[in-house]
Amino acid sequence: METKKVAQKQVRLQAENIGGIEKTTVEFEPGVTILTGRNATNRTSLLQAIMAALGSEHASLKGDADHGHVSLQIGDDEYTRELERRADTIALGGDPYLDDPELADLFAFLIESNEARRTVALGGDLRDIIMKPVDADEIKAEIRQLQAERDDIEDQIQKRESLKKRLPGLESQLVDLDEEIEETRAELESAQTELEERSADAEEARAEQSELEAKMKELQQARSELDTTEFRLESERESLESLEAEQEDLEQQQSELDDEETGDLDEIKSEINGLRDRKQRLERELSKLQNVIQFNEEMLEGTSRDVAEALRGEETNGSLTDQLVDENESIVCWTCGTEVDQEKIEKTISRLQELRTEKYNQQSDIESELAELKDERSAIDAARRERREVDRRLNEVEREIEERTEKIDDLEAKREELTEKIDDLETAVEELEEQDRSEVLEAHREVNELELQLDRLKDERDGVKSEIAEIEEQIEEKETLEQRKDDISEQLADLRTRIDRIEEQAVEEFNDHMETVLDILNYANIDRIWVERAESKVREGRRKVTKTEFRLHIVRTTDDGVAYEDDFEHLSESEREVTGLIFALAGYLAHEVYEVVPFILLDSLEAIDSERIAKLVDYMQEYADHLVVALLEEDAVALDDDYERVTEI
Repeated sequence: METKKVAQKQVRLQAENIGGIEKTTVEFEPGVTILTGRNATNRTSLLQAIMAALGSEHASLKGDADHGHVSLQIGDDEYTRELERRADTIALGGDPYLDDPELADLFAFLIESNEARRTVALGGDLRDIIMKPVDADEIKAEIRQLQAERDDIEDQIQKRESLKKRLPGLESQLVDLDEEIEETRAELESAQTELEERSADAEEARAEQSELEAKMKELQQARSELDTTEFRLESERESLESLEAEQEDLEQQQSELDDEETGDLDEIKSEINGLRDRKQRLERELSKLQNVIQFNEEMLEGTSRDVAEALRGEETNGSLTDQLVDENESIVCWTCGTEVDQEKIEKTISRLQELRTEKYNQQSDIESELAELKDERSAIDAARRERREVDRRLNEVEREIEERTEKIDDLEAKREELTEKIDDLETAVEELEEQDRSEVLEAHREVNELELQLDRLKDERDGVKSEIAEIEEQIEEKETLEQRKDDISEQLADLRTRIDRIEEQAVEEFNDHMETVLDILNYANIDRIWVERAESKVREGRRKVTKTEFRLHIVRTTDDGVAYEDDFEHLSESEREVTGLIFALAGYLAHEVYEVVPFILLDSLEAIDSERIAKLVDYMQEYADHLVVALLEEDAVALDDDYERVTEI
């Protein structure tokens, strides 16, 4: 893999009231910077100041301060962060380097409370950590949109299939109409010839003929208008049935969405904010608790620089530890000056360590609850978007149903009116025919009826032709619809497997980089650390669903050279810490965090010996513009003398 080129930009950090820092200014060059010194010398606080300026929210105020400030200059660019105490929370402002610090918090700011490290150490959900930088909500929303489009296309294809089945009957009807038209035309010609032969005395019947022809013509027009009205009425009823079916489907979708859309979004957002506040308070408590534990351990061992200097001023003999511990294994208390049993102090430190583990467990629980609430919030948002679209279409359909119903009512009224009119006209024609049954009038009546019949047949034929043309046009569109349906199916298949592919690729890259980092550290008792992507059935409500989980595996080798897999629970505390660090560094490399933020920060490396720390720093500094590592003096000795060192904060 190609490493990132180091940009030659000097860094100047100014911090005030951050962690344990009252006020400080630190400058360092690109490359590796070692913060060296004993415990409780504000090295972690300096790392928190850098994190805050880069955009992280994991920074704490000095206990006796209400306002803190960080300024970070990288070359000619300056980034700032303001911290202000408000009741039980810390409000952050300013203009930091990152708008979204989540990726850097996970894999670049590797202090002791780092979420990736703690999740591994506590046996938490690795999938949540590995996949956090990947936003799957957009993919899921696209899947829902494509599914809706495909369902609509399938409905259109089914309608065209139904139309296609009608085509043979319409074509047969058209042939029959053509034959009937030809027969009627022949009958009309014959009737017209007969009329001409019997019109010798046309003058005598002209008045009666004129009135009869007018009534026959009016009757013909009324029948034609009735045919058109009934055709339109049938079409409107078919459209209404289709709309009512769509309305039923939409109402069903609406009901299902009502069932799915559970939970109060405002309440969930409020819970998320509350959990974030609780998490910040825990992080501040953990930071303070860690400082207390480190300080007391150092005092117990007699390695505190302050105690050493105090004792050098006294005229005593023996080692520094001997000056603090008497023959009865009692220790002079460094706060009140009284003697305290060493065993009592060790028990106190042990209880503090147990409290720290309890706080870390609470932090992990909060992070899991936050992830669940975020997923629930995303699901509710998606359901609400889909509900709005269904409501919009349902309103359109209801409005169109109302319009179609009104049209049908109007057409039915018109049909009833035309039917009555035709009945009246037929009665009038019959009365005229009864007044004079002359052969000429009979001939005229036959001609008029045949002409009416011919016009009706032609209109019916034109209607059938128009319907055939419309069906053929829609059948031609079916091929386009089927092609679009195939395209959508391919897109859906791709989208549904994209998350799987992303997960598989992420796990593969994590495993590759963990193998590389583990090779650099070269632990004899750990051969391999790897993540397995597995699926399991879990119960959600009343149903079981398939859920993907990431499982961490540790492989060891016996003295006889036999490889075996060890349970994570069997790892020592130091091995868990090392495993968590390896996992976090793999995330830094797999997600190419060096392209997002120019810093990687390392702290709490006590579980690794100095030689391995040196190898690790040599490897990682090839990726980051600035690698800042906090080390004890004895661990810093093993690192390259050319690396810049900061000893005063």
